[in-house]
Amino acid sequence: MASPPPPPKLPIPGRRNILITSALPYVNNVPHLGNIIGCVLSADVFARYCRLRGYNAIYICGTDEYGTATETKALEEKCSPKEICDKYHVIHDEVYKWFDIKFDKFGRTSAPEQTEVCQAIFHKLMENKWLTENTMQQLYCDTCERFLADRLVEGKCPTEGCNYEAARGDQCENCSKLLNPTELIDPKCKVCKNAPRIRDTDHLFLELPLLSDKLVNYINNTSVAGMWSQNAIQATNAWLKEGLKQRCITRDLKWGVPVPHEKYKDKVFYVWFDAPIGYISITASYTPDWEKWWKDPDNVELFQFMGKDNVPFHTVMFPSTLLGTGENWTMMKTISVTEYLNYEA
Repeated sequence: MASPPPPPKLPIPGRRNILITSALPYVNNVPHLGNIIGCVLSADVFARYCRLRGYNAIYICGTDEYGTATETKALEEKCSPKEICDKYHVIHDEVYKWFDIKFDKFGRTSAPEQTEVCQAIFHKLMENKWLTENTMQQLYCDTCERFLADRLVEGKCPTEGCNYEAARGDQCENCSKLLNPTELIDPKCKVCKNAPRIRDTDHLFLELPLLSDKLVNYINNTSVAGMWSQNAIQATNAWLKEGLKQRCITRDLKWGVPVPHEKYKDKVFYVWFDAPIGYISITASYTPDWEKWWKDPDNVELFQFMGKDNVPFHTVMFPSTLLGTGENWTMMKTISVTEYLNYEA
């Protein structure tokens, strides 16, 4: 008979309490070497080190299940997004178990805790007036009769000197430049391959420029105290140098955390607003006392592991979101960033 799982660990006064996360892998495919090398293995090694040193550490990860990537895969496999998530979450879990990765919790962002935490953070941002409404132009496919989210569009990268032919609507995988779908040259709908047209749609935006003083203060203090790696500092400074812009947090999709606002009830949160919140919600599914880890910056140190393409979301977007709530969150202290793994058979 299997022994019952140990009770969840909570921060212990007077001990070194360390909260470790690795970037949540998208659930829409089988994990590859890049996932393992990029953030999971390094975080696991650090978690083992912390346990050996006698620190009170927990290691949190899970599958990132919402957004266009899942909807696209579901269209390909002719099933529902939930069926895709159920299928691939098990595969991810088994792969990491095979590698003997010792998570304290490997969860899912489609769990009910994600909706609760995400919507609570949204309400705080609304209350504190860090969100604004704006009309934006978005690509609309007449054939599919839907607005096309970032990952449902492909085209040529507009960045000078890149010209990558299969750039996605949110980011070019060749030059790592963040994009808007309307910037793509000769865009095509990924589903039907027809050219979409531009149409107006209303969305909610996080006012990053108004939060910049709080954010820069956090970055300046923490990058020194947390000894951020050079590649993390460079990627963050590149965003700051370009000037922070308001960032859309809603999407015209069905598969995601619903926006709790009458006008936007048919929309969901943009996956890069809700995905980092997954670290918190997965901790909430690990223990109902999750706030003891996530709202105690004086007694908990947060270490986050990821590949270099994820840096701005963890050093700019996620901290801005937490700072905007006005609550006493455990903010990231140290970031570990891995360069791309270039593998040739």
